[in-house]
Amino acid sequence: MPMQDTKRSIAISESNVTACKRFFFGCVFICCLFTSQLLSAQHSTSSYIRKYSPISVRLMEETGVPASVILGVAMLESGTGTSRNVKLLKNHFGIVGRNSLGKLKTKYRSRYKQYETDTASYRHFVKLLMKRKWFRDMKGNMEYAVWLKHMDHGGYSSAGHVWIKRVSDIIRRYKLYKMDKEDHLTSTNKQ
Repeated sequence: MPMQDTKRSIAISESNVTACKRFFFGCVFICCLFTSQLLSAQHSTSSYIRKYSPISVRLMEETGVPASVILGVAMLESGTGTSRNVKLLKNHFGIVGRNSLGKLKTKYRSRYKQYETDTASYRHFVKLLMKRKWFRDMKGNMEYAVWLKHMDHGGYSSAGHVWIKRVSDIIRRYKLYKMDKEDHLTSTNKQ
């Protein structure tokens, strides 16, 4: 009898080792998968910033709207360029309007405006801000938090303070405020 118990415990022990190995390798696989996804997301974010920071700075120089606000809002609203609205409509800001998705043979429907180019989306966003009555007082002010507060009070987002926090977090995390330095502004916007 004791011999059978020993064989049984060895068999149980070997199956436990096999189960532990499977569990371990499963965990390693999941960690690798998660890490690759994380690195991919970081890459897409840095690519988005590299691609759209020049237009954000150019629009800041032309209009006085901080580049950090322009790019920060675009990053949040577009999922750093990964949303369907960006891919299908070139809409980086969640602006509502007409689109031609109904004419295409796609199941995806959207209430968001379609743009010819990504730059057109950025320009339209800034034009909408310029139409606000508070714009004249804010033009050239590089305090992104004040801009976001005005935008929130103006009804840009229905998420309110949560939206402000999320955009502010993006601006701080990726140091987008560095684009707002005085040396980027033209003399016409400083007046």
